Amino acid sequence: MLIIPAIDLKDGHCVRLKQGLMEDATVFSEDPGAMARHWVDKGGKRLHLVDLNGAFAGKPLNEGAIKAIVDAVGGEIPIQLGGGIRDLETIERYLDDGIDYVIIGTAAVKNPGFLHEACYAFPGQIMVGLDAKDGKVAVDGWSKLTGHDVIDLAQKFEGYGVEAVVYTDIGRDGMLSGVNIEATVALARALTIPVIASGGITNLEDVHKLCAVESEGIMGAITGRAIYEGTLDFAAAQALADELNG
Repeated sequence: MLIIPAIDLKDGHCVRLKQGLMEDATVFSEDPGAMARHWVDKGGKRLHLVDLNGAFAGKPLNEGAIKAIVDAVGGEIPIQLGGGIRDLETIERYLDDGIDYVIIGTAAVKNPGFLHEACYAFPGQIMVGLDAKDGKVAVDGWSKLTGHDVIDLAQKFEGYGVEAVVYTDIGRDGMLSGVNIEATVALARALTIPVIASGGITNLEDVHKLCAVESEGIMGAITGRAIYEGTLDFAAAQALADELNG
């Protein structure tokens, strides 16, 4: 089980949002490269980056910060990145620059053909990000709820060849309220590709709960606010996951 530190980027800084609200951002570091190095030194085996400005603008807007992270730890551990990715040229540039996996979110829902093309052009390197509330998928930085059922959509995208699904319960993200285990397991059971859980991890108890269902197809969990605010000791969390599941 991978415990994956999130580095959310806004205006070149590392921040965390509450429930995706850009106006409710807390800056945790002004040095993204140093933050990435910190998590790797603590035992991180993968990093999750989000270009928040890009997610809202629909185009890359934190390339300098992303480059700093790749320069700091690229090649040591896999780096996955989402936010504002709307065309194949952007994907190719990120992969050429050292990003290992690109996560397509809103664009996958609004333009499934683009996701299909991306999976064909870059096999094994495309993940899909599905953000949901009460089983329905949200888009545009969580600002709009669609009528799409998250499991139906995930199964469709699995058929396109996506490498994994990053599933966020947007009702819990950044709220330190615990992981929605039931919904995450339901999604994982409906797929053959791995699911990465996101949203709500608060403490080691949540890590225990996730490790208990890893065999359902949950390969990892992304954590952000908890490790920045100290309710979860990241090094202890990854060590616990290693001990429980290897």
